[in-house]
Amino acid sequence: MSFNVSADAYLRFMGRYSEPLAAQFADLARAHGGQRLLDVGCGPGALTAELVNRVGPDAVSAVEPSASFVAAARERLPGVDIRQTGAERLPFGDAAFDAALAQLVVHFMADPVAGLREMARVTRPGGVVAACVWDHAGGRGPLSAFWRAVRELDPGADDESNLAGVREGHLAELFTQAGLDAVKVTTLTVQVRQAGFDSWWETFTLGVGPAGAYLTSLLADRRDELRERCRRQLPEGPFDVSATAWAATAHPR
Repeated sequence: MSFNVSADAYLRFMGRYSEPLAAQFADLARAHGGQRLLDVGCGPGALTAELVNRVGPDAVSAVEPSASFVAAARERLPGVDIRQTGAERLPFGDAAFDAALAQLVVHFMADPVAGLREMARVTRPGGVVAACVWDHAGGRGPLSAFWRAVRELDPGADDESNLAGVREGHLAELFTQAGLDAVKVTTLTVQVRQAGFDSWWETFTLGVGPAGAYLTSLLADRRDELRERCRRQLPEGPFDVSATAWAATAHPR
C-alpha cells in the first residue's frame, strides 16, 4: 500500500507512535555501530533516523513506495541511500546488509511473504530480519478506540484486524512461509500522551491509512456520530494511549 498523503499528515497521525517505537525496535534487532542496515518501508523516516543515530548515514539504506515520503525522508536524512520502491523487489544484492528491518509495514505490503523473503535475501547469513506490526486484532493498537466506535456504527467495517501479521501468531507464520525459521516473537509497547480529545480526533481527519480513509468516506452526519461515539470512550483532558506491536526476528542461514 502506498500512502497518498503528505509526510506531515502521516507524522501527525502516526509519527507520535512510530518514533518512540523505533528505538525499541532497533534495540530488538540489535542495531549497532559497524553494521550496514536496511529500513524497508521507511515512510518519512522515523526508524531510518534511529538507525542513522546508531550507525551513521553512510551505513543505512531505505526503501519506500510513496513519493512524498521518499522526498521527506531524503530531506530529513541527507546522505542516506533512500530509493522509491516496494519491499517485494529490493534493489540490492544478496547478503548486502547485517540487518533488514520493517517497522509497521508488513501489513501494508502487496505480498508480505515476498517482501519478507526479499528482506532475508539481502541480509547476510546470521544477520537479522526484523518486522513489527500493531496488534490491531487484539485491540491493543494505537487506533483501537477509533475502531471500537466504528464497529458500533458499522459492524461490517474493515477495521484493520484482518491485515497481515496483526493477529497473534500470524507474523511468525509469514516469516516461516518466507523461508525463515527459529522465529522469535515478542511485543513492544509505547505510551503516548495526548493533549485531549480534540487533538486526538483531528489527526484522523487527515485521511491517513485505512482509518483516515474510512472517516473521510463518511457523510457529515455519520462522521459526527462517529466522533461522539469516540468521545464517550475518551476523556476531554490529557490522557495516555498505550500502543502494542507484535515484533518478530529471525536469522537467515
